[in-house]
Parts: sequence; structure tokens; C-alpha cells
Amino acid sequence: MRKLICLDLIFFFLLSAISCGQSDEKSISSLEPEKVALFRVGINGRYGYIDKTGKFVINPQFDEARSFSEGLAAVRIGDEKSGKYGFIDKTGKFVINPQFDEARSFSEGLAGVNISGEGSLLDKMTSGKWGYIDKTGKFIINPQFNFILPFSEGLAAVWIGDEKSRKWGYIDKTGKFIINPQFDEAWSFSEGLARVRIGDEKSGKYGFIDKTGKFVINPQFGFAWGFSEGLARVWIGDEKSGKYGFIDKTGKFVINPQFDFAWSFSEGLARVRIGDEKSGKWGFIDKTGKFVINPQFDSAWGFSEGLAEVRIGDEKLGKWGYINKSGRWVWPPEK
Repeated sequence: MRKLICLDLIFFFLLSAISCGQSDEKSISSLEPEKVALFRVGINGRYGYIDKTGKFVINPQFDEARSFSEGLAAVRIGDEKSGKYGFIDKTGKFVINPQFDEARSFSEGLAGVNISGEGSLLDKMTSGKWGYIDKTGKFIINPQFNFILPFSEGLAAVWIGDEKSRKWGYIDKTGKFIINPQFDEAWSFSEGLARVRIGDEKSGKYGFIDKTGKFVINPQFGFAWGFSEGLARVWIGDEKSGKYGFIDKTGKFVINPQFDFAWSFSEGLARVRIGDEKSGKWGFIDKTGKFVINPQFDSAWGFSEGLAEVRIGDEKLGKWGYINKSGRWVWPPEK
């Protein structure tokens, strides 16, 4: 469990880039709600976007693609090592030409981009320098940080220092530190609070701070994620017997720790797993902890625009599709 937890920072950035274990033949990733919702689809190593009916709006043509956010999506032309990212609109036209070594989705009008990063996707994340551009491609905050997160509620978590001495703090949209670098790990603000870690990856504890940097919920959890729809998922226990539950903003458990893995609430439902990573099954619970869609999927993503992406079968040969909130197939995995 701890190994999985320690990889979550990397996984956060991979969520909109790949669906773990999907084959090149067909992969689908749901995207953030927009006025016209589009969904990333990968076919034979090329990515495009479909609408909710399954019709291609942007044909598969990109070597990598991110979520649409605020009307734009980061896409890559070229391979993982030497390709460049730019941003397209919903017609597939480049609004910002490919020029960045890595790129994140737009959030609150700004997108994080990396220049001078080298090597694979994971290498680029922590090499080079990160800054923030606006929707014209102009740098608003020059590249200067070792790692960044998207802006949320007016602030962005950034990391300065090398691997051994790194500390996280929070900047505003001018690049000024509002909360000085002091945390061993920090994540975006959500619903007025941000989760941070004090201590190392192995024995440190997570708590929640407000926008002054003051702890509202003291560090006490082995792992935690941000608040979503009033609840935050947290993990307690040791590596063998630890469980996930959900707390409110006072730190009180609303849904007691009982799940082997869990993700945040989205559109009133949270995806949770019963059983181990290899053979466990995923289902969806409501805010009382009751299963609305029973555990039956080998992998699952959160609901967005009324649909959730789920997988039937193993990582290598399994098929992905979309279900609605009643658990019925909208895009069957055999399509």
C-alpha cells in the first residue's frame, strides 16, 4: 500500500494522459465537463475525441492527448522522448503551437508547462523548469519551479529544491509565495482546504491546511486526498491491513474505513474497491457508504457528465467502456 501511495504524485499527472493498463487497440478516457463534453479515445496509438454518442469530433491524430479543460486540450506531436506539446480547441485546431516538453491542462486561465525537460515522461516531470502560460501561450509566471500543480482557488502548489531538500509551498497568480515552502508534500486546494504531508514518504502524516497555511485538521492520516463534495478520502492502518474511509471538514469519519481502495466523490458517487489490487472488484457508493453499483469491474474511473469509464478483464486484454449511474452500458466494452 505504501508503495502505491508514494507513486500518487506521479499518478496524479498521468490520469489525464493515460488509462493504466489499456491496450493500444482501444482506450477511452473521460474528460472534465464542458459545454460540449468530449472524451479522449485512443486507437492504435493515436488519440482523438468523441462526443457522448460515440461520434468522432476530432479524429485520432495525436501521439498523446490530455483532457479538455476551459476549452483547450494539451496534445503531443512526436514520441515521448522528443515530441512537443501544444494546445488545441474543440475543432482540433492548434491555438498554441507545439513547443513544450510537457504540459498540464488549463485551470483558472493558466496551464503549467515544462521547458528543457529531458528523457521519458516521468523524467520530464522532474527535470527542466516549470512555469505557467495563458491561453495565448504567453508566460505569465516564468519557468523557475522544479515541479508544479494546477491553480485551484487562486493558489498553486509548487516545489523548489532538489529531491533531497525539496519543500512545497503555495504561490498566487503573480508567482508570489503566499504560503512559504515548508511541507514535504502538498496538493491543490479544494473546497477551501489543501492536504499536506509532514515527514517523509514512509512515516509522514497527512493533514489539511487553510489558505493561511494553518492546520485545520492535524496531520494524522497515512494518506489523504483533497475534499470533493464535502468529503475527503483518507487511509489509516498499516500496509497489510490499512483501509480507506471518508471524513468531513472537521476530520470526523462519515464513512468508516472499510475499503481496500477508494477515490474521491464525483457527481454524488465514489468508486471503491473490495479486495486486493490483482483480483479485487470496483463498484460505486453514495455518501452514506451504500453501494449504488455493486463491485463488479476490474477497474473504474469517476463519473463525469453522467458517465463513468470501467474495464472488464485484465490490464492487458481487458476492454473499456462507459456506464451510466444505473450501471447500464452506454458504450459497451466490446464496441
